[in-house]
Amino acid sequence: MLVLPADLTRNQASACLLMLVQGLKAVPAEDVVVDATALTRFDSSALAVLLELRRESLAHGKNLRIRALPVRLRDLATVYGIAELLTAE
Repeated sequence: MLVLPADLTRNQASACLLMLVQGLKAVPAEDVVVDATALTRFDSSALAVLLELRRESLAHGKNLRIRALPVRLRDLATVYGIAELLTAE
């Protein structure tokens, strides 16, 4: 399981994505779960990270599932028209 940090804004996005992609490559299972339980402070960069992680997971033949996506982030994804791309668990 991959874990999102408490803060995921523009300042943390690149480092977080790098960490998540490395973790993704280490997961042997076809289904990869990203736990967003700790995520409390975020901006649209969090969506960019999740979309890029989704792209990376598909490129590696894996399915990405997101656990405990905050309602505010889900609402933001809906506004941007990408909510269907973020599969919730």
